[in-house]
Amino acid sequence: MNLVGELLNQTHGPTYTYNIRLDEDGGDDRTATFYGNVTEQIAIACAKIAEDPILSKAPAVNAIGFSQGGQFMRAYVETCNHPPVKNLVTFGSPHNGISDFNNCEQSWSILVCIAWDGILKTQTWTHWVQSHLVPAQYYKNPEKIDEYLEYSNWLANVNNERPVKNETYKQNLANLDTFWMYQFSEDTVVVPPESTWFDSVVGTGEDRIVKKLKDQDIYQEDWIGLKELDEKGALVYKMAEGPHMSVTDELLKDVFEMMYD
Repeated sequence: MNLVGELLNQTHGPTYTYNIRLDEDGGDDRTATFYGNVTEQIAIACAKIAEDPILSKAPAVNAIGFSQGGQFMRAYVETCNHPPVKNLVTFGSPHNGISDFNNCEQSWSILVCIAWDGILKTQTWTHWVQSHLVPAQYYKNPEKIDEYLEYSNWLANVNNERPVKNETYKQNLANLDTFWMYQFSEDTVVVPPESTWFDSVVGTGEDRIVKKLKDQDIYQEDWIGLKELDEKGALVYKMAEGPHMSVTDELLKDVFEMMYD
């Protein structure tokens, strides 16, 4: 992430950058990407950002989120947003959840990942898994939506999918100047990859049906402000070439130019 800040400085000029860390110890911070309560992690990030001596005085900031960090950055915007985010960019972020746990190829330890993968798949909706294993907290199977709405610890809340809606989530997200969502053309880590655009997918193979964001209640009833963003031209769908997290310097430079235009 430090390299991203350096590239920003080279492209845009001296710019203050802040890398969100949940723990100062590098190992523990990496562990937090898989193990922890996402609701609590977002609250910690909100507090750290609000306490930063420079960011706390900023009238607005730009934010970039990579992979699952993108939907967590969106959660920051919805739930606290102090300082407020002006432009949000997410790369390969499953905003509408994942329907399969398929990220062992990205893991630092294949054996450890496979062991946890078994627990994720067999005990997805248990209280312990929903409050401790990060990927489970944004798991969503469109064909078993009732279980998701009843037991989801995090995603169902931040997407305002339950009967009682949080209007603050909608107001905060709708206040963005622009929300760019990048999907990777060969993404096999995020399942389904269309989730990066809030799309929903049912079935596989020839029976695979993609339900676009605009055809879903979250958009039509505007649960989190996506429709309002879209109607003012501030919701932008982007496709990046390559597999998950193929973020090149050239792509980042293009993003910086858009953000600081």
